[in-house]
Amino acid sequence: MKLGKVEFCHFLQLIALLLCFSGMSQAELSRSRSKPYFQSGRSRTKRSWVWNQFFVLEEYMGSDPLYVGKLHSDVDKGDGSIKYILSGEGASSIFIIDENTGDIHATKRLDREEQAYYTLRAQALDRVTNKPVEPESEFVIKIQDINDNEPKFLDGPYTAGVPEMSPVGTSVVQVTATDADDPTYGNSARVVYSILQGQPYFSVEPKTGVIKTALPNMDREAKDQYLLVIQAKDMVGQNGGLSGTTSVTVTLTDVNDNPPRFPRRSYQYNVPESLPVASVVARIKAADADIGANAEMEYKIVDGDGLGIFKISVDKDTQEGIITIQKELDFEAKTSYTLRIEAANKDADPRFVSLGPFSDTTTVKIIVEDVDEPPVFSSPLYPMEVSEATQVGNIIGTVAAHDPDSSNSPVRYSIDRNTDLERYFNIDANSGVITTAKSLDRETNAVHNITVLAMESQNPSQVGRGYVAITILDINDNAPEFAMDYETTVCENAQSGQVIQKISAVDKDEPSNGHQFYFSLTTDATNNHNFSLKDNKDNTASILTRRNGFRRQEQSVYYLPIFIVDSGSPSLSSTNTLTIRVCDCDADGIAQTCNAEAYVLPAGLSTGALIAILACVLTLLVLILLIVTMRRRKKEPLIFDEERDIRENIVRYDDEGGGEEDTEAFDMAALRNLNVMRDTKTRRDVTPEIQFLSRPTFKSIPDNVIFREFIWERLKEADVDPGAPPYDSLQTYAFEGNGSVAESLSSLDSISSNSDQNYDYLSDWGPRFKRLADMYGTGQESLYS
Repeated sequence: MKLGKVEFCHFLQLIALLLCFSGMSQAELSRSRSKPYFQSGRSRTKRSWVWNQFFVLEEYMGSDPLYVGKLHSDVDKGDGSIKYILSGEGASSIFIIDENTGDIHATKRLDREEQAYYTLRAQALDRVTNKPVEPESEFVIKIQDINDNEPKFLDGPYTAGVPEMSPVGTSVVQVTATDADDPTYGNSARVVYSILQGQPYFSVEPKTGVIKTALPNMDREAKDQYLLVIQAKDMVGQNGGLSGTTSVTVTLTDVNDNPPRFPRRSYQYNVPESLPVASVVARIKAADADIGANAEMEYKIVDGDGLGIFKISVDKDTQEGIITIQKELDFEAKTSYTLRIEAANKDADPRFVSLGPFSDTTTVKIIVEDVDEPPVFSSPLYPMEVSEATQVGNIIGTVAAHDPDSSNSPVRYSIDRNTDLERYFNIDANSGVITTAKSLDRETNAVHNITVLAMESQNPSQVGRGYVAITILDINDNAPEFAMDYETTVCENAQSGQVIQKISAVDKDEPSNGHQFYFSLTTDATNNHNFSLKDNKDNTASILTRRNGFRRQEQSVYYLPIFIVDSGSPSLSSTNTLTIRVCDCDADGIAQTCNAEAYVLPAGLSTGALIAILACVLTLLVLILLIVTMRRRKKEPLIFDEERDIRENIVRYDDEGGGEEDTEAFDMAALRNLNVMRDTKTRRDVTPEIQFLSRPTFKSIPDNVIFREFIWERLKEADVDPGAPPYDSLQTYAFEGNGSVAESLSSLDSISSNSDQNYDYLSDWGPRFKRLADMYGTGQESLYS
């Protein structure tokens, strides 16, 4: 008779309950041998109760408390005199005891996976005296497991890899499921594995969870990834067991099982003959279905007529074969090349050699295209020699160039003047003959490197370049001279025959046999009684004294003319003058002073004393100048001091508000002192304090003349100076504006005014109007008298 899943679980629960009841009854009836128990005031008695453990099913879902077991003591006569107490894990919260009967119940649902057992302590007490009648006993309530947890893959989902083309049974990965149920009780935690998805490619071991390949020759190039679903079921896979699943992603890793193959059996490329060396001609690639290191290629030219002209290398990023030029191409020499190229894997797998050779070949044909090339010189460099004495127009040498194209166009020659700026040379445009155009000087430039241009007559844009090195041959055209500027001295106490100077010569020429100089005194100096010359025959000469003692008082400087001849053909000579100074020397012959003026100093005064006297005189002169300058500054007062600071009020009558307080202060002194104002403009680099140190005196002239001159001067300066702003800030005092009924009352216009109005009454208005009465009255007093 087959049981369903629910019926099977109920059957297991009934069996567990029966086992618990049987154990509980044994606990009530059993008495074990135990140690004696002593109570105060009583004789020794035997321990009369012991419990080992109770069993309770987990996950009880009933409405009433679950009966666990019963505690009973032999001392209990059933009259209610004994009271039972429970303590320990879960006492009172999970487990309760009837203190009269000793029955234990569980009040909450128990989960073995949370806690598998509880340790409690029980005690029987006398209800009246509350003293123990039995020793405290410890017992365990063990939670009986049921299959309430499904298997779980704690490490899932899984990813794994296996090489393609692996044989059947190759291990891929092991999966593991765990079950929280009790593995020591029943089959609740016994798991078996099965594959739900991934067949027929893979299989799984039921007990171990090891996944293996199930098909041979799985090809990554056909399919490189598989998704597997693995199930783990408890109860040894029987019906009613719980299950869990996980996914496994299996990737086929690549192996070198595919040989390289060229997509085409032949290729053709056209390249111009002017392509530079090392340029890329073509890129070819053999196809390989593998990836990574298994697809790495090696290319080589195995045959053909272009082995020395071309080479092939591999591009490590794209695995392409790159064909480049090793030598220049020439259409006129060869119009095409044929190459046979092989491609092979770097690392072949011997397991798959049977699939065929892991290499392939193809043919590459390269067609050379004709290009209009510039003329080519017969030699890359033309060395030439010419004497620096050659005449202008003489031929130095010839260059030759030709058109390499089949048309063989005529060539015309010219010199690149950037390489011959001084235009020393010319070239015949048709023949290429180089001639001199100027006199040459080896000492100025010993070698001339010039560039010759050759261009096609039919296509002048095609220009070839040839290089000519012209060496200038030396002739003896420079006379010898002193090797340096000699500073020769002779001591006053020199002895006759003493060497005072050793001289040598230089020559700008470079004779092939080297320099050889001859030294002698000129004819005029041969008979002098002071010095002589000795030729050392090694391109040097020595100057010797011919008498004892020299005096600076008599002659402090001697000039000795020396005649130098070289060994050229023809030989050249020159006369060089050696200056010899007479000096006062110490005991070692070292010159101390060579000045003849030292003898004319007064007796008893040394050079140091004379310098000290001059310093004192200069100091006194500086002090006197300072004193004079200070006194002059004290005597000269400033132009504008407080006593002369004249300010007058110019009253504006075109404004009818403000009264006497409506005035504008103006410095009249600035208008009067015209010269001072001009000086401040002429020297802008002088500070104002220096400009006002002195005040010139002026002849008293009427103020209106002063104003007019001042205004005209300012207008002229503004008109002449292009950088000056317009003279818009000019204040005009001749007209007070059109708004006033009285019109202008300015004194500047009163002189020329024809007004017949009498303003004598102003003098009666008080001292404040006295100024106006003086300006406009008819009295004898006048402002400009």
